[in-house]
Formats: sequence, structure tokens, C-alpha cells
Amino acid sequence: MAKNSLDETCPVARTLDIVGARWTLLIIRDLLPGTMRFQDLQERLPGMAPNVLSDRLKKLEEHGLVRREFYSDHPPRADYTLTDAGQELGVVVLALGRWGLRHVSGKLSRGLQHDECFRHLNRASEALMRRPVQRAKAAAKSAAKGPRKVAGKARAAI
Repeated sequence: MAKNSLDETCPVARTLDIVGARWTLLIIRDLLPGTMRFQDLQERLPGMAPNVLSDRLKKLEEHGLVRREFYSDHPPRADYTLTDAGQELGVVVLALGRWGLRHVSGKLSRGLQHDECFRHLNRASEALMRRPVQRAKAAAKSAAKGPRKVAGKARAAI
């Protein structure tokens, strides 16, 4: 756990320790459609310093959200792909995008409202439709237990 955790007993605070840093959810957004190289991510995230991108990718990898696979040894070069846990964050990224479209888009300057944002959200949405989020443990438990009670459904949705 990070030393600056807001609350070690709260799952929201613990999750923010991992994905709450600037740029992190944008990296998740850009990896939703599939594997990307470091250079591709740099191009898609203008203004993000290479050392910051490297740091964020390492943190995501440490927490099992991103998988790194080397395709060159000299110089070392890698592909980055979301794991199943990282793919689950796509739902959160899309929810943030939809919320932003409803509540923030009118307050953005004209220069910030551009088609690129919509393309990012559409690619992420299409990726989630192609590869829906599956919670393997929950699905296995659900199948074994049979029908659930309403309270169990509400808790599972959180």
C-alpha cells in the first residue's frame, strides 16, 4: 500500500492509490482497444513526460493491471497490454467519460472539445463490447450457488 493512502480500510481510497495519479486512467483508456508500444502511448498522450509514462506503466504492472512483453532486447522495447483486471477498469473510464460529456463538456473551452476525445471513448467502448468484462470467480460462484437474493446482487454490483 502507498504511504500516502487516504484510508487503508476503504477500497475506493486504495484504488485511488493505484490509479488516481494524473495520466493513469488515460493510459488505461488508450490500452483498452489492445496492445500498444511505449512510443505509441507517448504519441497519444502529448504533454506527458517519458519518465512519467514509464513510472505509471511500472506501477500498473506491479499491481497486475498491465502486462509488459519485450519484443526487442537491444535496445529494450516492450508492448503493453491490459490484464483482465486492467480491462475491468474500462467500465470506470467509460463512466467517467460519459459523466464528463453530461456535466463538464459545456464548460470546456472550444479548443478542448475535439473529435479526438470522442474517438478515444468510442475505441474504448468498442473494445469493451468485443471483450466484455468477466469476473471469473463471481461467475463460477454464481453458477454453483444458483439464484441470488436481491441483497447479494446489490453487493456484487459494488
